[in-house]
Amino acid sequence: MKIYTRRGDTGETALFDNSRVSKADPRVDAYGEVDELNAWLGLVLAGVVDPDLAESLVRIQRDLFAVGAQLADPSDRLADRVTKAFITDADVARLEAVIDHHEQELPALTRFILPGGALAGASLHVARTVCRRAERRIVALVPPPDLLIVRYMNRLSDLLFVLARVANHRASHPETAW
Repeated sequence: MKIYTRRGDTGETALFDNSRVSKADPRVDAYGEVDELNAWLGLVLAGVVDPDLAESLVRIQRDLFAVGAQLADPSDRLADRVTKAFITDADVARLEAVIDHHEQELPALTRFILPGGALAGASLHVARTVCRRAERRIVALVPPPDLLIVRYMNRLSDLLFVLARVANHRASHPETAW
């Protein structure tokens, strides 16, 4: 199978239901933002990351493929052939549990902090902002997507903030208060 199909040469792409839309369509923009976030997480993983953080990030990358698949389906019903491409309440609860676990090792946050720090921490801060942008694109969709996706993305941005702090804390890189 060739990587190029030439079907997108006119500025259109196919959604899961095989309908053709502009590559500038808000739905395509939304799942494109999710794809960019996934790539940022891949960049974080390419560096030195503690194994427990890496495990969480790989799981999140898999989740983001599910989010992208749900967004690429205009009927909000994935084809039967795609059995693992759904975000569930359990996925949101898992993110909350990871946040709660990691916050225990961090000093209390009493002020805003500037994004940055060690390479992993700074990269996670960038991923957090990309996640927020993806969330905004998803919220703007008409018709609106499943609110579970919105909840997942909202919680994910919180988790990425916590993971950035954890990465910096473990690297003994002090936070800079605003």
